[in-house]
Amino acid sequence: MYLCLRSNLAYYIILTHLFMLKVGVLGAGHLGKIHLKLLQQSSKYDLVGFYDPYKKNATKVAKEFGYKKFDSINELIANVDVVDIVTPTLSHFDCAKKAIENGCHIFIEKPIAKTTLEAEAIRTLASQHHVKGQVGHVERFNPAFIGVKDMINNPMFIETHRLAEFNPRGTDVPVVLDLMIHDIDIVLSVVKSEVKNIHASGISVISETPDIANARIEFENGCVANLTSSRISMKNMRKTRFFQKDAYISVDLLEKKAEVVRMKDAPENPGDFDMILQNDAGVKKQIYFDNPHINNNNAILDELETFADAINNNTTPIVTLKNGSEALRIAQWVIDSF
Repeated sequence: MYLCLRSNLAYYIILTHLFMLKVGVLGAGHLGKIHLKLLQQSSKYDLVGFYDPYKKNATKVAKEFGYKKFDSINELIANVDVVDIVTPTLSHFDCAKKAIENGCHIFIEKPIAKTTLEAEAIRTLASQHHVKGQVGHVERFNPAFIGVKDMINNPMFIETHRLAEFNPRGTDVPVVLDLMIHDIDIVLSVVKSEVKNIHASGISVISETPDIANARIEFENGCVANLTSSRISMKNMRKTRFFQKDAYISVDLLEKKAEVVRMKDAPENPGDFDMILQNDAGVKKQIYFDNPHINNNNAILDELETFADAINNNTTPIVTLKNGSEALRIAQWVIDSF
């Protein structure tokens, strides 16, 4: 019996290893190091190593954490099944093109590329070479959003505030591509309608590109989304509010909390503590509150591992290259509206 259990365990370990995808990371900056750590911990990936063009940083990361350091992008790509692109936005297209043309699946941080033309080129290349791609819009995996997304039904007004204290990292692009694009992707994922019009304004305060931006996005179905982003705020905030018929849904993406306020027809004999509203037509509604259960998770690990599942099961990634391209298109529309 003991030998049988050992045999089964060995078989399970071998089988698991066969389905582990060999992955390499391009870029070992702040976020790249997080990806390296999580990929090394993951049971779905076999972390082969990383490449970073800044030799001093690459040597430091390899020495400190023990990851294998490659001397070129081509050398890394030749040894993996999946390339995790965590480089500055300006280099996304070149990195993705090399990986795809060598038959590698790509996980690529947001925004997918510098321009919509580059984004569409990445999509075309991935289709031609029959590889999968996922874009790192990590808020899709935020436990607070996951906890309420099935309750969001045809919202007609959405308001988002994404405020951050100043950090020089990310200022190579406007705040729209740095921060607001997260909320653009969330909004596009829940509003099943085409964008009709955008009004926006942006102001440069510290950077060469806008640090504060506001956008009003109007959809064909009448939904309106009002998005505000700042990277020079005194405090951090990531809140989104969805307004729909008979419900108001508030999501705190930073604190990982959510609240749903619903309305239903009031009972004939309400209780002493029931909250009742009556409009000018005499219609009475009862208000009640719901705090959805939030399952804590590591959103970055989840987005990486669901991509592995999509590859192994030949299914559609949760955030596709098309999703990433559309988020970038709307973000660029916002910038052009300044």
